[in-house]
Amino acid sequence: MKALLALGFLLLSASVQAKVYERCELVRILKISGMSNYNGVSLEDWMCTAQHESNFDTEAINYNSTDQSTDYGIFQINSRYWCNDNKTPRAVNACGIPCSALLQDDITQAIQCAKRIVRDPQGIRAWVAWRTHCQNRDLSGYIRNCGV
Repeated sequence: MKALLALGFLLLSASVQAKVYERCELVRILKISGMSNYNGVSLEDWMCTAQHESNFDTEAINYNSTDQSTDYGIFQINSRYWCNDNKTPRAVNACGIPCSALLQDDITQAIQCAKRIVRDPQGIRAWVAWRTHCQNRDLSGYIRNCGV
């Protein structure tokens, strides 16, 4: 009985855990999704940004007390400008999606929103993590040995 309960707990735990992508798995998904050199942003830049924003975790959430917004998902997309979480004051929702869509294991909507963000005048500079950790750095290791 104890073994059955332990197995049930392990299965329940596995079903509620976030999807944390492996590096090359995410590289391939981003490549297939047309992110390589999308609006001048390299695959390496996307990978570096995702690593430093969420550590490739689809369920990453970070609250910003300065403006009462929240960053969601693998790209840490902000609720002030890009998605609707029904709690951020003066939110714009330029991607036209609920923020909960950015927390799914299937990152299709997160990718579409990230593409929308880089079409904005700031481009990839909209991500602080990119400016801090990726800009003007050798990022080749992010896609090395991934077959792309």
